[in-house]
Amino acid sequence: GHRRKNWKVRKFVLRDDPAYLHYYDPAGGEEPLGAIHLRGCVVTVVEDMPDSKKYDADNVLFEIITANDIHYYLQAASSAERTEWIKAIQTVSRTGK
Repeated sequence: GHRRKNWKVRKFVLRDDPAYLHYYDPAGGEEPLGAIHLRGCVVTVVEDMPDSKKYDADNVLFEIITANDIHYYLQAASSAERTEWIKAIQTVSRTGK
């Protein structure tokens, strides 16, 4: 959120039963703000995003495309963290219920 004007910082919780990535307000709150259904999704590294340099995205973006063709762009804190998230989400998308 502090890097892109229309982005917000969120806390994410990955679940495999059911296969969802729930997101929460990092300031607190027990109820998720929303969820991304991961079953059958595609996760990819985003190498170049229009105007990402303008907002200093540091090349740690990745994209989740759901089975319903909804695109979500997320930014990790580091390249290593991005790789971990992508691997974990890919596993859940294949094996989660």
